[in-house]
Amino acid sequence: MNNSHFKRILGLLLATFFISTSGVLGRYIAMLPEVSIFFRAAFAMVILYVFLKLKKESLSLKSKKHISPFVIAGIFMGIHWITYFYALKLSNVAIGMLSLYTFPVFIAFLEPVFLKVKFNPIYIVLGVLVLLGLYILSPEFSFGNTTVQGMVFGIVSALCYAFRILILKRYVSQYNGVVLMLYQTVIITICLSPVLFLRDISGVVEQLPYLLLLAFLTTAIGHSLMVYSLQFFSASTTSIISSVQPIFGIILALIFLNEIPKINTLLGGGLILATVVIESIRSKR
Repeated sequence: MNNSHFKRILGLLLATFFISTSGVLGRYIAMLPEVSIFFRAAFAMVILYVFLKLKKESLSLKSKKHISPFVIAGIFMGIHWITYFYALKLSNVAIGMLSLYTFPVFIAFLEPVFLKVKFNPIYIVLGVLVLLGLYILSPEFSFGNTTVQGMVFGIVSALCYAFRILILKRYVSQYNGVVLMLYQTVIITICLSPVLFLRDISGVVEQLPYLLLLAFLTTAIGHSLMVYSLQFFSASTTSIISSVQPIFGIILALIFLNEIPKINTLLGGGLILATVVIESIRSKR
C-alpha cells in the first residue's frame, strides 16, 4: 500500500473515530434527540463559519443549481442524526451504531443509480457480511422490544445517511469539505429552529459541555474529514471502510458508560470489522 493511499485510509479512519464519539454523547446527553441535534448543528455551524473565515475560504455557491441538492442533503442529514439518536436512546451504543451500519448496503445498490458507476458484485458480499453481523445482534424480533425499535430507527437513519452521501459525492470535487458541512449545518439549524418553541430546552445549560463537544469533535472535525475523504474513494468504499465506527463506539461506551458488550455484539462487530479490512485492501488503486 503506497504512502498516499495509506494516508488517505488513515484520514478516513480518523474521521470515523471522531464521528464514533456521537454514540457515547448521543446516549449520555439528557435531552430529546431533536433538541440535541438542533444545538449540535447550530454550534457546529458557528465553529465551521469562524474556521472558514479565518482560512479565508469562499462560502459562495458555484451555481444556483446546487441549492436544491444541498438543501435535500441537509434534510437527509438532519433526519439521519435524529433517528440515530433515537436508536441510541432506545437500545444502547453498540446496537444503535451497528444497526446504522446497514448503510453500506444501501449505498452499494444506490450508487450505480445516483452516480452512474458500474455495479461491483463484491459489494453484495461485503453487504451480506454487514447484514449477517446485524442479524447476530438482534434479539427475538418484536416491535414491542425497545432494542428492535432502536434497530429500526438505526436502519432508517442508515438510509437517510446513504442518500446524503450519494448526493454530496457529486460535489466534493467542486467544494471544500468544510464548506459543504457548513451548508448542511445551516440547513439543519433552520429546519429544526421550531424546537426552541415546541420542546423543553431547559436542560441546555447543564448539557452545554457535551453539546459543544458533539458540535466540535464529532461534527465540525469528524464529518468534515469524512466529506473530504469522498474525493479519494467511491461512496461504497468510504462507507464500508468507515464501518469500523461501531467498534470505536463500543470501546468508548465501555470506557465512559460501562456498557459491556455481549458475545453476540462482539461476533456481529467482528463481521463488520472484517468488511473494513477487506475493503481497505481491495480499494488500493
